[in-house]
Amino acid sequence: MNDTESSIQELSESIPNKSSFTRARRRLGPRVLETLFRELAGPLAAVGLKSAFYRGMRLAAVDGFVLDVPDTTANRAAFGGPVKNGQPAGFPQARVVTLTECGTHAQIDAAVGGFNGGEPELAIKMADSAAGMLAIMDRGFPGVALWKAYTGAGAHLLIRARSSVAARPVEHLPDGTYLARMNLAGQKGAHPGGVLVRVIEYRVDSGEVVRLLTDLVDPIAYPAAELAGIYHSRWEAESAFRQIKTFQRGPAEVLRSGDPDLVRQEVWAHLVVHHCLTQVIIALADDNRIDPDRVSFVKVLKHARRSVVRQCTDTPTKIKEFLVVLAAKVHRKLDNGARRLREADRHLKRPDSKYSSKLSYRINTRDRRPTRQVTAKVITLHPAIVQ
Repeated sequence: MNDTESSIQELSESIPNKSSFTRARRRLGPRVLETLFRELAGPLAAVGLKSAFYRGMRLAAVDGFVLDVPDTTANRAAFGGPVKNGQPAGFPQARVVTLTECGTHAQIDAAVGGFNGGEPELAIKMADSAAGMLAIMDRGFPGVALWKAYTGAGAHLLIRARSSVAARPVEHLPDGTYLARMNLAGQKGAHPGGVLVRVIEYRVDSGEVVRLLTDLVDPIAYPAAELAGIYHSRWEAESAFRQIKTFQRGPAEVLRSGDPDLVRQEVWAHLVVHHCLTQVIIALADDNRIDPDRVSFVKVLKHARRSVVRQCTDTPTKIKEFLVVLAAKVHRKLDNGARRLREADRHLKRPDSKYSSKLSYRINTRDRRPTRQVTAKVITLHPAIVQ
């Protein structure tokens, strides 16, 4: 028996105190986990995966989410949080913005900030990582600074916008879309500091008009109907956030760290674990020649959790054996078929308010509303496009 095996056996006879882990985490700091994430992160989709590409451009979604952190003085000062009537309402929150590959849910880049910091400011930090991609964003992101940052880095953009953004046409295009200028607040339409964008308008099931801004101005090379359909790939980022927040972290759970540096360390650790699990999913999908969406993230996560304790002392050879066992266990459940319509009752995990709460709530069975089935919506182009 060598010294390593002896020390491990001695460790197995006792359980380290929680404070020992905290002191070790303080010594490690957040930078190591962030560096590890940046070494691992990146696109994973092969060129042949149709859901990950559009006309040679890799599809990536930029979006953000918040994580509740313990309500300590240090966390409140570092991250901020919701406020009502001038008083804190709920937990402090760390804000995370990611650049997510639409076809695989892999995180290409990420930025971590506070609740009071805006998502566009964090998104600008990731512009260089989007080079050569089509970055899709929701209506909270349009802005001249972000637009110039991404297009200057060699990325293309498809962003939803409010009706007041780039609202005055400069030139009408043959397909019903038009060119307009997006300016900084207070600038006139012809101000040289603005940017020229193509505006696409369409409706979904006779609903509100959806307005998209893009730098892809050629209506023949990039048809409006195709871009309208591509925009909805942005929701793949929401699916990735659900994997992290609901399945991996746990629903309505609060991060455990009372110190801002340890909060950041914990956030980067969650991103690292998610990316590693996504890599396992991609490997399983490639081996079985199926789409990564057909591999259950929950099943892979559960098997990894059950196996992680056994891997504490494993050599690289045994880690390879673990991956083989993982593939064998989930092989029969790789493809769950077509996704079912929603059938389960909705449970209100938190108060129905835009403010966070420190309590978890669950609605009474007799108060539940009748279950609704959600059907897929068919995109109907706005008449302006099909003229």
